[in-house]
Amino acid sequence: MCVTAPSRMIWVYENDSLREVPTFLEALEACDRPVISAVGAGGKTTTLHRLADEFVRAGQQAVVTTTTHIMEEELPYFYRAPEDPALFLQELRRYAEEFGQVWTGAAAAGGKLKTLPLEMMDQIWKLDLPVLIEADGARRMPVKVPAGHEPVIHPRTTHVLSLYGLDALGKRMEEVCFRAELAEQILHKERTERITEEDLAILAVSRESGRRGCPEGAEYIVVLNKADSQKRRDEALSICRKLKGCMRGTVIVTSHAGMRREDGLSAV
Repeated sequence: MCVTAPSRMIWVYENDSLREVPTFLEALEACDRPVISAVGAGGKTTTLHRLADEFVRAGQQAVVTTTTHIMEEELPYFYRAPEDPALFLQELRRYAEEFGQVWTGAAAAGGKLKTLPLEMMDQIWKLDLPVLIEADGARRMPVKVPAGHEPVIHPRTTHVLSLYGLDALGKRMEEVCFRAELAEQILHKERTERITEEDLAILAVSRESGRRGCPEGAEYIVVLNKADSQKRRDEALSICRKLKGCMRGTVIVTSHAGMRREDGLSAV
């Protein structure tokens, strides 16, 4: 089967510094059967791939789905839900056992999968497995401010990952922010102005932006991705320091440089 090659490009902010950790799951300190919803900017699907692969490496199975849309990839563990719900649970189990992970959703236009019908979503919980959910869309932009109907976070969610791309720093808001008109209102600046470290920190703690829709009792985790150089890691550390005292929860910094996929690893 295919899984992502191990990478140590993950850091957790603690004691005023970035501590490198071997896996995303260790950074999360997740419970045994977490329900993890990814919201915010571009990088959500890559993060969910990374998490699903880590569950497989740890000898567990995982289900990945969406409450909005995900792209249907040409990978053996992608399973388009059938019209007959009676077949769904049986096939979910088969895919999970064969590949260790199963990515599923209902058929949608444009090569995408969309949120499952309620009766099928209910069947996922019967598997008693970790569930990973893409719960937002950002049109591949590194910053996102949600509209009133967004994000779509399932009430069973135990962990919310709110993602921000460090490659937005220094660029004009209108170039890198999905729904820049809403960001203008929160940040009190024009969309032609450039995104700063303070801007990302403000969006991350705002209940009208990063924290919007986070269920009561769920862990809220800020993920600063694309820390692919020392400069970006220094900027990430600066943002972490700005967040300190403004929010309770973990801040994770990730780099996807050097990420690749390997064949030939046995299924769980």
